[in-house]
Amino acid sequence: MRSKAKTRRMAMKTEKQKTAAAQNQATARQAAGSGITLRPGQNIRVTIRRLGINGEGVGYYKRQVVFIDGTLPGEVVAAEIVDIETNYAVGKLKKIMQPSPQRVEPACPVYRSCGGCQLQHLSYPGQLEAKMEMVREAFRRYTGLKEVPLRPIAGMDHPWAYRNKAQLQAGYMNGKMVAGLYAPGTHHIVELTDCPIQHPKTNEIIQGTRNVLEELNIPAYDERKKTGVVRTIVARIGFETEDCQLTLVTATEKIPREAELVQRLRARLPDVKSIMQNVNPRKTSLIFGDKTRVLWGASHIDEQLGEVKFSLSPRAFFQLNPEQTVKLYNYVKEAAALTGRELVVDAYCGVGTIGLWLAPEAKEVRGIEIIPEAVEDAKRNARRSRINNARFYAGKAEVILPQWVKQGIKPDVVVVDPPRSGCGRPLLEALVKVKPKRIVYVSCNPATLAKDCDALLKGGFTIEWIQPVDMFPHTAHVECVVSTYRVDK
Repeated sequence: MRSKAKTRRMAMKTEKQKTAAAQNQATARQAAGSGITLRPGQNIRVTIRRLGINGEGVGYYKRQVVFIDGTLPGEVVAAEIVDIETNYAVGKLKKIMQPSPQRVEPACPVYRSCGGCQLQHLSYPGQLEAKMEMVREAFRRYTGLKEVPLRPIAGMDHPWAYRNKAQLQAGYMNGKMVAGLYAPGTHHIVELTDCPIQHPKTNEIIQGTRNVLEELNIPAYDERKKTGVVRTIVARIGFETEDCQLTLVTATEKIPREAELVQRLRARLPDVKSIMQNVNPRKTSLIFGDKTRVLWGASHIDEQLGEVKFSLSPRAFFQLNPEQTVKLYNYVKEAAALTGRELVVDAYCGVGTIGLWLAPEAKEVRGIEIIPEAVEDAKRNARRSRINNARFYAGKAEVILPQWVKQGIKPDVVVVDPPRSGCGRPLLEALVKVKPKRIVYVSCNPATLAKDCDALLKGGFTIEWIQPVDMFPHTAHVECVVSTYRVDK
Protein backbone atom coordinates (compact mmCIF):
# COMPACT_ATOMS: atom_id res chain seq x y z
CA MET A 1 0.00 0.00 0.00
CA ARG A 2 2.90 2.35 0.68
CA SER A 3 4.74 4.15 -2.09
CA LYS A 4 8.26 2.77 -2.56
CA ALA A 5 9.53 6.18 -3.63
CA LYS A 6 8.01 7.75 -0.53
CA THR A 7 9.53 5.09 1.69
CA ARG A 8 12.97 5.67 0.21
CA ARG A 9 12.68 9.41 0.81
CA MET A 10 11.46 8.93 4.37
CA ALA A 11 14.28 6.50 5.09
CA MET A 12 16.75 9.34 4.65
CA LYS A 13 15.12 11.43 7.38
CA THR A 14 15.38 11.21 11.12
CA GLU A 15 12.43 9.82 13.08
CA LYS A 16 11.55 13.35 14.14
CA GLN A 17 11.62 14.59 10.55
CA LYS A 18 9.53 11.64 9.43
CA THR A 19 6.83 12.43 11.95
CA ALA A 20 6.82 16.14 11.13
CA ALA A 21 6.61 15.51 7.39
CA ALA A 22 3.82 12.98 7.82
CA GLN A 23 1.91 15.35 10.11
CA ASN A 24 2.08 18.07 7.47
CA GLN A 25 0.86 15.63 4.82
CA ALA A 26 -1.98 14.51 7.05
CA THR A 27 -3.06 18.11 7.69
CA ALA A 28 -3.04 18.85 3.97
CA ARG A 29 -5.06 15.74 3.17
CA GLN A 30 -7.62 16.50 5.85
CA ALA A 31 -7.99 20.01 4.53
CA ALA A 32 -8.75 18.41 1.17
CA GLY A 33 -11.56 16.37 2.70
CA SER A 34 -9.93 13.17 4.01
CA GLY A 35 -12.07 11.20 6.45
CA ILE A 36 -9.04 10.07 8.46
CA THR A 37 -8.64 11.81 11.83
CA LEU A 38 -5.64 9.79 13.02
CA ARG A 39 -2.27 11.56 13.17
CA PRO A 40 1.31 10.36 12.60
CA GLY A 41 2.94 9.60 15.93
CA GLN A 42 -0.41 8.73 17.52
CA ASN A 43 -0.40 5.49 19.54
CA ILE A 44 -3.46 3.29 19.25
CA ARG A 45 -4.73 -0.09 20.40
CA VAL A 46 -6.59 -2.01 17.72
CA THR A 47 -8.02 -5.47 16.99
CA ILE A 48 -6.96 -6.99 13.66
CA ARG A 49 -9.99 -8.16 11.67
CA ARG A 50 -8.47 -9.70 8.54
CA LEU A 51 -5.44 -9.77 6.25
CA GLY A 52 -5.06 -7.36 3.36
CA ILE A 53 -4.12 -8.42 -0.14
CA ASN A 54 -0.41 -7.83 0.62
CA GLY A 55 -0.49 -9.86 3.85
CA GLU A 56 -0.73 -6.90 6.21
CA GLY A 57 -3.17 -6.90 9.11
CA VAL A 58 -6.29 -4.77 8.70
CA GLY A 59 -7.89 -3.20 11.75
CA TYR A 60 -10.43 -0.45 12.42
CA TYR A 61 -9.89 2.40 14.85
CA LYS A 62 -13.00 4.54 15.32
CA ARG A 63 -14.21 3.29 11.92
CA GLN A 64 -10.92 4.22 10.26
CA VAL A 65 -8.98 1.56 8.34
CA VAL A 66 -5.48 0.90 9.67
CA PHE A 67 -2.92 -1.37 7.96
CA ILE A 68 -0.28 -2.91 10.24
CA ASP A 69 2.43 -5.26 8.91
CA GLY A 70 3.26 -8.38 10.91
CA THR A 71 -0.14 -8.76 12.57
CA LEU A 72 -2.76 -11.50 12.33
CA PRO A 73 -6.57 -11.68 12.45
CA GLY A 74 -7.90 -11.73 16.00
CA GLU A 75 -4.82 -10.14 17.53
CA VAL A 76 -5.05 -7.10 19.77
CA VAL A 77 -2.01 -4.91 19.14
CA ALA A 78 -0.46 -1.60 20.09
CA ALA A 79 0.72 0.42 17.11
CA GLU A 80 2.07 3.84 16.21
CA ILE A 81 0.59 5.65 13.22
CA VAL A 82 3.40 6.36 10.73
CA ASP A 83 1.55 7.39 7.57
CA ILE A 84 -1.82 8.78 6.54
CA GLU A 85 -3.45 8.29 3.15
CA THR A 86 -6.82 9.52 1.91
CA ASN A 87 -8.83 6.50 3.00
CA TYR A 88 -6.59 4.68 5.46
CA ALA A 89 -3.74 4.95 7.92
CA VAL A 90 -0.56 2.87 8.22
CA GLY A 91 0.61 1.76 11.64
CA LYS A 92 3.87 0.30 12.92
CA LEU A 93 3.52 -2.65 15.27
CA LYS A 94 4.78 -1.85 18.76
CA LYS A 95 3.45 -4.71 20.87
CA ILE A 96 1.17 -7.71 20.52
CA MET A 97 -1.23 -7.52 23.47
CA GLN A 98 -3.19 -10.67 22.60
CA PRO A 99 -1.45 -12.99 20.08
CA SER A 100 -3.31 -15.22 17.66
CA PRO A 101 -3.17 -18.98 18.37
CA GLN A 102 -2.14 -19.28 14.69
CA ARG A 103 1.05 -17.26 15.23
CA VAL A 104 4.25 -19.30 14.75
CA GLU A 105 7.99 -18.62 14.74
CA PRO A 106 9.21 -17.98 11.15
CA ALA A 107 11.52 -20.66 9.73
CA CYS A 108 13.73 -18.12 7.94
CA PRO A 109 16.26 -16.13 10.01
CA VAL A 110 15.93 -13.03 7.78
CA TYR A 111 12.15 -13.25 7.30
CA ARG A 112 11.37 -9.98 9.03
CA SER A 113 13.87 -7.96 6.96
CA CYS A 114 13.84 -9.74 3.58
CA GLY A 115 10.33 -9.03 2.32
CA GLY A 116 10.23 -12.05 -0.01
CA CYS A 117 7.64 -13.76 2.21
CA GLN A 118 4.83 -12.07 4.10
CA LEU A 119 3.15 -14.88 6.07
CA GLN A 120 5.79 -17.10 7.68
CA HIS A 121 4.57 -15.90 11.09
CA LEU A 122 1.17 -17.51 10.34
CA SER A 123 0.63 -21.28 10.58
CA TYR A 124 0.14 -22.97 7.22
CA PRO A 125 -3.52 -23.90 7.89
CA GLY A 126 -4.00 -20.28 8.92
CA GLN A 127 -2.43 -19.09 5.66
CA LEU A 128 -4.82 -21.21 3.62
CA GLU A 129 -7.82 -19.90 5.52
CA ALA A 130 -6.64 -16.29 5.12
CA LYS A 131 -6.10 -16.68 1.38
CA MET A 132 -9.60 -18.07 0.91
CA GLU A 133 -10.93 -15.05 2.77
CA MET A 134 -8.92 -12.70 0.50
CA VAL A 135 -10.60 -14.22 -2.56
CA ARG A 136 -14.06 -14.21 -0.97
CA GLU A 137 -13.67 -10.59 0.12
CA ALA A 138 -12.55 -9.49 -3.38
CA PHE A 139 -15.60 -11.05 -5.05
CA ARG A 140 -17.94 -9.60 -2.45
CA ARG A 141 -16.45 -6.16 -2.98
CA TYR A 142 -16.20 -6.03 -6.77
CA THR A 143 -19.07 -8.19 -8.05
CA GLY A 144 -22.78 -8.30 -7.41
CA LEU A 145 -22.65 -11.95 -6.33
CA LYS A 146 -24.72 -12.63 -3.22
CA GLU A 147 -23.15 -16.06 -2.82
CA VAL A 148 -19.52 -16.56 -3.86
CA PRO A 149 -19.12 -20.09 -5.35
CA LEU A 150 -15.75 -20.62 -3.67
CA ARG A 151 -14.20 -24.07 -3.42
CA PRO A 152 -11.75 -25.08 -0.66
CA ILE A 153 -8.20 -23.95 -1.46
CA ALA A 154 -5.71 -26.52 -2.80
CA GLY A 155 -2.67 -26.35 -0.51
CA MET A 156 0.62 -28.27 -0.32
CA ASP A 157 1.53 -31.23 1.87
CA HIS A 158 5.08 -29.89 2.26
CA PRO A 159 5.04 -26.12 1.65
CA TRP A 160 8.82 -25.57 1.51
CA ALA A 161 11.58 -25.72 -1.14
CA TYR A 162 8.96 -25.33 -3.87
CA ARG A 163 10.42 -22.55 -6.05
CA ASN A 164 12.26 -23.59 -9.22
CA LYS A 165 13.88 -20.20 -9.87
CA ALA A 166 15.79 -17.66 -7.77
CA GLN A 167 16.55 -14.10 -8.90
CA LEU A 168 18.86 -12.36 -6.42
CA GLN A 169 20.43 -8.92 -6.69
CA ALA A 170 24.20 -8.63 -6.43
CA GLY A 171 25.66 -5.99 -4.15
CA TYR A 172 27.93 -5.35 -1.19
CA MET A 173 27.59 -5.56 2.57
CA ASN A 174 30.51 -4.41 4.71
CA GLY A 175 32.82 -4.73 1.71
CA LYS A 176 31.73 -8.30 0.92
CA MET A 177 29.83 -9.24 -2.22
CA VAL A 178 26.38 -10.61 -1.37
CA ALA A 179 23.33 -11.86 -3.24
CA GLY A 180 19.89 -11.17 -1.90
CA LEU A 181 16.67 -9.19 -2.11
CA TYR A 182 16.08 -5.53 -1.48
CA ALA A 183 14.46 -4.88 1.88
CA PRO A 184 10.94 -3.50 1.24
CA GLY A 185 11.01 0.11 0.08
CA THR A 186 14.80 0.41 0.12
CA HIS A 187 17.96 -0.25 -1.90
CA HIS A 188 19.48 -2.14 1.02
CA ILE A 189 20.19 -5.76 0.07
CA VAL A 190 19.30 -8.45 2.59
CA GLU A 191 21.67 -11.37 2.02
CA LEU A 192 20.03 -14.74 1.32
CA THR A 193 22.23 -17.81 1.64
CA ASP A 194 19.72 -20.61 2.23
CA CYS A 195 16.19 -19.51 1.38
CA PRO A 196 13.76 -22.18 2.71
CA ILE A 197 11.18 -21.75 -0.06
CA GLN A 198 13.78 -22.20 -2.83
CA HIS A 199 14.83 -25.55 -4.25
CA PRO A 200 18.17 -26.29 -2.49
CA LYS A 201 19.96 -26.51 -5.83
CA THR A 202 19.08 -22.90 -6.73
CA ASN A 203 20.49 -21.76 -3.38
CA GLU A 204 23.67 -23.72 -4.11
CA ILE A 205 24.04 -22.21 -7.60
CA ILE A 206 23.54 -18.66 -6.35
CA GLN A 207 26.12 -19.01 -3.56
CA GLY A 208 28.64 -20.82 -5.75
CA THR A 209 28.36 -18.08 -8.36
CA ARG A 210 28.72 -15.33 -5.77
CA ASN A 211 31.88 -16.98 -4.45
CA VAL A 212 33.43 -17.24 -7.91
CA LEU A 213 32.60 -13.62 -8.77
CA GLU A 214 34.23 -12.47 -5.54
CA GLU A 215 37.31 -14.64 -6.09
CA LEU A 216 37.81 -13.14 -9.56
CA ASN A 217 37.03 -9.62 -8.35
CA ILE A 218 34.24 -9.20 -10.91
CA PRO A 219 32.25 -6.36 -9.34
CA ALA A 220 28.55 -6.08 -8.67
CA TYR A 221 26.80 -3.20 -10.41
CA ASP A 222 26.28 -0.03 -8.39
CA GLU A 223 23.10 1.67 -9.61
CA ARG A 224 23.93 5.04 -8.04
CA LYS A 225 27.52 5.25 -9.27
CA LYS A 226 26.74 3.41 -12.52
CA THR A 227 29.84 1.28 -12.08
CA GLY A 228 30.40 -2.47 -11.90
CA VAL A 229 29.14 -5.40 -13.93
CA VAL A 230 26.79 -7.98 -12.36
CA ARG A 231 23.27 -6.83 -11.48
CA THR A 232 21.39 -10.07 -10.83
CA ILE A 233 22.19 -13.78 -10.45
CA VAL A 234 19.40 -16.06 -11.72
CA ALA A 235 19.32 -19.81 -11.02
CA ARG A 236 16.69 -22.16 -12.43
CA ILE A 237 16.14 -25.92 -12.12
CA GLY A 238 13.81 -28.35 -13.84
CA PHE A 239 12.16 -30.33 -11.04
CA GLU A 240 11.51 -33.36 -13.26
CA THR A 241 14.69 -33.26 -15.37
CA GLU A 242 17.08 -31.77 -12.76
CA ASP A 243 18.50 -29.57 -15.54
CA CYS A 244 20.12 -26.44 -14.09
CA GLN A 245 20.65 -23.03 -15.68
CA LEU A 246 22.64 -20.03 -14.46
CA THR A 247 22.08 -16.56 -15.92
CA LEU A 248 24.20 -13.52 -15.10
CA VAL A 249 22.33 -10.28 -15.75
CA THR A 250 24.99 -7.64 -16.39
CA ALA A 251 24.99 -3.90 -16.96
CA THR A 252 27.79 -4.25 -19.53
CA GLU A 253 28.20 -6.50 -22.55
CA LYS A 254 31.80 -7.26 -21.65
CA ILE A 255 32.47 -9.45 -18.62
CA PRO A 256 36.01 -9.17 -17.19
CA ARG A 257 37.97 -12.45 -17.20
CA GLU A 258 35.07 -14.16 -18.94
CA ALA A 259 36.91 -17.34 -19.95
CA GLU A 260 38.26 -17.85 -16.44
CA LEU A 261 34.82 -17.11 -14.97
CA VAL A 262 33.18 -19.79 -17.09
CA GLN A 263 35.93 -22.29 -16.31
CA ARG A 264 35.55 -21.79 -12.55
CA LEU A 265 31.75 -21.87 -12.67
CA ARG A 266 31.84 -25.18 -14.54
CA ALA A 267 34.23 -26.64 -11.97
CA ARG A 268 32.31 -25.27 -8.97
CA LEU A 269 28.82 -26.06 -10.31
CA PRO A 270 29.04 -29.32 -12.30
CA ASP A 271 25.24 -29.77 -12.39
CA VAL A 272 24.74 -26.58 -14.40
CA LYS A 273 24.29 -27.36 -18.10
CA SER A 274 23.55 -23.81 -19.30
CA ILE A 275 25.49 -20.64 -18.41
CA MET A 276 23.95 -17.53 -19.94
CA GLN A 277 24.46 -13.77 -19.97
CA ASN A 278 21.65 -11.26 -20.25
CA VAL A 279 22.57 -7.61 -20.80
CA ASN A 280 20.46 -4.94 -19.14
CA PRO A 281 22.16 -1.51 -19.24
CA ARG A 282 19.00 0.49 -18.52
CA LYS A 283 17.88 2.14 -15.31
CA THR A 284 14.79 0.04 -14.72
CA SER A 285 13.06 -2.19 -12.21
CA LEU A 286 12.90 -4.96 -14.83
CA ILE A 287 15.33 -7.81 -14.24
CA PHE A 288 16.10 -8.73 -17.84
CA GLY A 289 17.28 -6.72 -20.82
CA ASP A 290 16.68 -7.53 -24.49
CA LYS A 291 19.99 -9.22 -25.34
CA THR A 292 20.83 -12.77 -24.19
CA ARG A 293 23.81 -14.90 -25.19
CA VAL A 294 25.29 -18.27 -24.30
CA LEU A 295 28.48 -18.20 -22.24
CA TRP A 296 28.72 -21.98 -22.15
CA GLY A 297 26.53 -25.03 -22.74
CA ALA A 298 22.92 -25.16 -23.90
CA SER A 299 20.75 -22.12 -24.58
CA HIS A 300 17.76 -23.79 -22.90
CA ILE A 301 17.04 -26.31 -20.16
CA ASP A 302 14.31 -28.93 -20.28
CA GLU A 303 11.37 -29.40 -17.93
CA GLN A 304 8.34 -31.65 -18.01
CA LEU A 305 4.83 -31.40 -16.56
CA GLY A 306 2.90 -34.62 -16.94
CA GLU A 307 3.42 -35.71 -20.55
CA VAL A 308 4.21 -32.21 -21.81
CA LYS A 309 7.85 -31.24 -22.38
CA PHE A 310 9.11 -27.68 -22.16
CA SER A 311 12.28 -25.97 -23.32
CA LEU A 312 13.07 -22.94 -21.15
CA SER A 313 15.25 -20.00 -22.15
CA PRO A 314 16.35 -17.55 -19.43
CA ARG A 315 13.53 -15.07 -20.10
CA ALA A 316 10.81 -17.66 -20.68
CA PHE A 317 7.94 -17.52 -18.20
CA PHE A 318 7.25 -20.78 -16.41
CA GLN A 319 5.25 -21.31 -13.23
CA LEU A 320 7.54 -21.22 -10.19
CA ASN A 321 5.91 -24.10 -8.28
CA PRO A 322 5.74 -27.23 -10.49
CA GLU A 323 3.85 -29.37 -7.96
CA GLN A 324 1.01 -26.86 -7.64
CA THR A 325 1.11 -26.03 -11.35
CA VAL A 326 -0.08 -29.55 -12.17
CA LYS A 327 -3.04 -29.05 -9.82
CA LEU A 328 -3.75 -25.62 -11.31
CA TYR A 329 -3.72 -26.88 -14.89
CA ASN A 330 -5.94 -29.82 -14.05
CA TYR A 331 -8.49 -27.37 -12.65
CA VAL A 332 -8.20 -25.42 -15.93
CA LYS A 333 -8.88 -28.65 -17.80
CA GLU A 334 -11.92 -29.33 -15.61
CA ALA A 335 -13.26 -25.81 -16.22
CA ALA A 336 -12.76 -26.11 -19.99
CA ALA A 337 -14.99 -29.24 -20.01
CA LEU A 338 -13.48 -30.51 -23.25
CA THR A 339 -15.02 -33.31 -25.32
CA GLY A 340 -12.51 -33.39 -28.19
CA ARG A 341 -14.61 -31.19 -30.49
CA GLU A 342 -13.63 -27.75 -29.21
CA LEU A 343 -11.44 -24.96 -30.53
CA VAL A 344 -9.56 -23.58 -27.53
CA VAL A 345 -7.86 -20.17 -27.53
CA ASP A 346 -5.17 -19.51 -24.93
CA ALA A 347 -5.10 -15.70 -24.88
CA TYR A 348 -1.90 -15.23 -22.83
CA CYS A 349 -0.13 -18.40 -23.86
CA GLY A 350 3.46 -17.60 -22.88
CA VAL A 351 5.55 -20.66 -23.73
CA GLY A 352 2.38 -22.68 -24.32
CA THR A 353 2.03 -24.37 -20.94
CA ILE A 354 -1.76 -24.24 -20.55
CA GLY A 355 -2.57 -24.71 -24.23
CA LEU A 356 -0.34 -27.77 -24.52
CA TRP A 357 -1.86 -29.19 -21.32
CA LEU A 358 -5.33 -28.95 -22.91
CA ALA A 359 -4.39 -29.97 -26.46
CA PRO A 360 -4.77 -33.77 -26.07
CA GLU A 361 -8.46 -33.31 -25.20
CA ALA A 362 -9.29 -30.53 -27.69
CA LYS A 363 -9.85 -30.49 -31.44
CA GLU A 364 -7.49 -27.55 -31.84
CA VAL A 365 -5.61 -25.11 -29.60
CA ARG A 366 -4.56 -21.63 -30.69
CA GLY A 367 -2.25 -19.64 -28.44
CA ILE A 368 -1.73 -15.88 -28.61
CA GLU A 369 1.26 -14.18 -26.99
CA ILE A 370 2.65 -10.66 -27.34
CA ILE A 371 6.32 -11.71 -26.88
CA PRO A 372 7.64 -13.31 -30.12
CA GLU A 373 10.43 -15.14 -28.26
CA ALA A 374 7.85 -16.92 -26.10
CA VAL A 375 5.85 -17.87 -29.20
CA GLU A 376 8.91 -19.59 -30.65
CA ASP A 377 9.41 -21.41 -27.34
CA ALA A 378 5.76 -22.53 -27.45
CA LYS A 379 6.17 -23.91 -30.97
CA ARG A 380 9.33 -25.72 -29.92
CA ASN A 381 7.55 -27.18 -26.88
CA ALA A 382 4.70 -28.45 -29.06
CA ARG A 383 7.17 -30.20 -31.39
CA ARG A 384 9.10 -31.76 -28.51
CA SER A 385 5.88 -33.05 -26.96
CA ARG A 386 4.66 -34.33 -30.37
CA ILE A 387 1.49 -32.26 -30.11
CA ASN A 388 0.21 -31.52 -33.62
CA ASN A 389 -3.06 -29.70 -32.94
CA ALA A 390 -1.60 -26.59 -31.26
CA ARG A 391 -0.61 -23.41 -33.10
CA PHE A 392 0.83 -20.22 -31.69
CA TYR A 393 0.61 -16.62 -32.89
CA ALA A 394 2.42 -13.41 -31.93
CA GLY A 395 0.23 -10.40 -31.23
CA LYS A 396 -2.48 -9.00 -28.99
CA ALA A 397 -5.47 -11.22 -28.22
CA GLU A 398 -7.92 -8.30 -28.40
CA VAL A 399 -6.79 -7.70 -32.00
CA ILE A 400 -6.37 -11.28 -33.24
CA LEU A 401 -9.54 -12.79 -31.72
CA PRO A 402 -12.00 -10.50 -33.59
CA GLN A 403 -10.05 -11.08 -36.82
CA TRP A 404 -10.51 -14.83 -36.46
CA VAL A 405 -14.23 -14.42 -35.82
CA LYS A 406 -14.56 -12.35 -39.01
CA GLN A 407 -12.89 -15.25 -40.83
CA GLY A 408 -15.49 -17.64 -39.40
CA ILE A 409 -13.14 -19.07 -36.75
CA LYS A 410 -15.00 -18.88 -33.44
CA PRO A 411 -13.52 -20.38 -30.26
CA ASP A 412 -15.60 -22.62 -28.02
CA VAL A 413 -13.35 -22.06 -25.01
CA VAL A 414 -11.06 -19.13 -24.20
CA VAL A 415 -8.45 -19.38 -21.44
CA VAL A 416 -6.96 -16.17 -20.04
CA ASP A 417 -3.99 -16.05 -17.66
CA PRO A 418 -3.10 -12.33 -17.62
CA PRO A 419 -0.51 -10.42 -15.57
CA ARG A 420 -1.47 -9.06 -12.14
CA SER A 421 -3.01 -5.98 -13.76
CA GLY A 422 -5.74 -8.13 -15.32
CA CYS A 423 -7.07 -8.49 -18.86
CA GLY A 424 -7.73 -4.86 -19.66
CA ARG A 425 -10.92 -3.42 -21.13
CA PRO A 426 -10.14 -4.07 -24.84
CA LEU A 427 -9.78 -7.83 -24.34
CA LEU A 428 -12.79 -8.07 -22.01
CA GLU A 429 -14.93 -6.27 -24.59
CA ALA A 430 -13.61 -8.58 -27.31
CA LEU A 431 -14.45 -11.67 -25.22
CA VAL A 432 -18.01 -10.49 -24.63
CA LYS A 433 -18.46 -9.86 -28.37
CA VAL A 434 -16.88 -13.18 -29.42
CA LYS A 435 -19.23 -15.07 -27.05
CA PRO A 436 -17.33 -18.33 -26.47
CA LYS A 437 -19.27 -21.02 -24.63
CA ARG A 438 -16.79 -20.99 -21.77
CA ILE A 439 -14.12 -18.65 -20.43
CA VAL A 440 -11.56 -20.02 -18.00
CA TYR A 441 -9.85 -17.24 -16.05
CA VAL A 442 -6.53 -17.94 -14.29
CA SER A 443 -5.30 -15.17 -12.02
CA CYS A 444 -2.70 -14.31 -9.39
CA ASN A 445 -4.53 -11.17 -8.19
CA PRO A 446 -7.95 -11.60 -6.51
CA ALA A 447 -8.82 -7.90 -6.88
CA THR A 448 -8.30 -7.61 -10.65
CA LEU A 449 -9.78 -11.09 -11.09
CA ALA A 450 -13.00 -10.07 -9.35
CA LYS A 451 -13.22 -6.80 -11.30
CA ASP A 452 -12.74 -8.59 -14.62
CA CYS A 453 -15.23 -11.31 -13.65
CA ASP A 454 -17.77 -8.58 -12.89
CA ALA A 455 -17.36 -7.38 -16.50
CA LEU A 456 -17.92 -10.94 -17.73
CA LEU A 457 -21.01 -11.30 -15.53
CA LYS A 458 -22.43 -8.11 -17.02
CA GLY A 459 -21.54 -9.47 -20.48
CA GLY A 460 -23.77 -12.51 -20.06
CA PHE A 461 -21.46 -15.08 -18.45
CA THR A 462 -22.17 -17.08 -15.30
CA ILE A 463 -19.53 -18.04 -12.74
CA GLU A 464 -19.74 -21.77 -12.08
CA TRP A 465 -17.00 -22.02 -9.44
CA ILE A 466 -13.83 -20.38 -8.14
CA GLN A 467 -10.90 -22.62 -7.21
CA PRO A 468 -8.04 -21.05 -5.19
CA VAL A 469 -4.63 -22.74 -5.43
CA ASP A 470 -1.78 -21.96 -3.04
CA MET A 471 1.04 -21.56 -5.54
CA PHE A 472 3.26 -19.55 -3.19
CA PRO A 473 3.11 -20.72 0.44
CA HIS A 474 4.30 -18.22 3.06
CA THR A 475 3.59 -15.27 0.75
CA ALA A 476 0.39 -13.26 0.44
CA HIS A 477 -0.16 -14.41 -3.15
CA VAL A 478 -2.94 -16.78 -4.16
CA GLU A 479 -3.75 -18.17 -7.60
CA CYS A 480 -7.31 -18.85 -8.75
CA VAL A 481 -9.09 -20.67 -11.56
CA VAL A 482 -12.57 -19.37 -12.36
CA SER A 483 -14.94 -21.46 -14.47
CA THR A 484 -17.48 -19.37 -16.41
CA TYR A 485 -20.01 -20.33 -19.06
CA ARG A 486 -22.52 -18.65 -21.33
CA VAL A 487 -25.94 -19.88 -22.33
CA ASP A 488 -27.25 -18.09 -25.44
CA LYS A 489 -30.97 -17.43 -25.26
